[in-house]
Amino acid sequence: MDRTLYALDLAKQVFQVFWVEERSRTREKRLKRAQVLEFFGGLAPARVAMEACGSAHYWGRELMKLGHEVMLIHPRYVRAFVKTNKTDCADARAIWSAAQQPEMRAVPVKTVESQTILALHRVRAGRRDMRTALMNQLRGLLAEFGVVLKRGRAAGLAELYRRSSELEAKLPGTMMSLLREQCEAIARLERDVRALEGRIRAAHAGDERFASLTGIPGIGLLGASALLARVDNGQQFRSGRQASAFVGIVPRQHGTGGSVRLGAISKRGDPYLRTLLIHGARSVIARSKHPSPWLQGLIARRGKNVAAVALANKNVRIAWALLRRGGRYEPDHQARVLAVQH
Repeated sequence: MDRTLYALDLAKQVFQVFWVEERSRTREKRLKRAQVLEFFGGLAPARVAMEACGSAHYWGRELMKLGHEVMLIHPRYVRAFVKTNKTDCADARAIWSAAQQPEMRAVPVKTVESQTILALHRVRAGRRDMRTALMNQLRGLLAEFGVVLKRGRAAGLAELYRRSSELEAKLPGTMMSLLREQCEAIARLERDVRALEGRIRAAHAGDERFASLTGIPGIGLLGASALLARVDNGQQFRSGRQASAFVGIVPRQHGTGGSVRLGAISKRGDPYLRTLLIHGARSVIARSKHPSPWLQGLIARRGKNVAAVALANKNVRIAWALLRRGGRYEPDHQARVLAVQH
């Protein structure tokens, strides 16, 4: 395999390639979109580095089909190597320099199936946000007429339907017609959200890994699906802590003079996945009838917010272990291990 490293700066139509030949001779080439695969198809299998940005996973899969080794680097790690003004050439050189660094972390190339699942999640999240926006708009419109609804979407709509006769007598006909249209739009979006959740569930039908993850308290349909799409089999992480760091629910570290201080969570990684996991942990804290002694003690010492993040962190590590080694979640697994040891 040719060990030459090619840095490819992605774009919609015009791409920039940078590489270094023997005797440190630098080379640059500008390619149109239709020329990218033709250029790399004419090369011996080599290493290709790109930023993990829009369309990077598509180009990564295409280049891997040609036999190349693909390395996707987070844009945050590339930016530090841009020496002057930001241009396509400067970006390509920065990607090449970043890829040369020892132990530079790479983003795994997603499969078509994983990207399809994540597309379902994004569309569902978009429909949900539209539903929330319409509900807030509905509350604002009614407030102008002195009508205040209960908090919560379901409770607010239920009150609106219950008070329909009162509102018809109080509001103009045009306003009532507008309210009905707004409620119908919200109902359509609600049906879309439920239908998309059904498609996400159907996409994992028969997947033992999905069934295993949903058995963990605090990880439901959406959390398990997003974890599978993001983490896959967990082989890219050496430990559960690395998986938690990938999600962004480990403490920030600040050290100087040999002293290291831990701060708030890093919030790096995918905010959508992190939100699902933390909300799932909050649900466990709010609804669990028999919380574990560990969780009860943590809530007593640090409060429910810190406990929710700690439980989400713990769930990610459990999920990584199940994905890496297989098996099902066992609530009393640690007690069984200790019993066997003694």
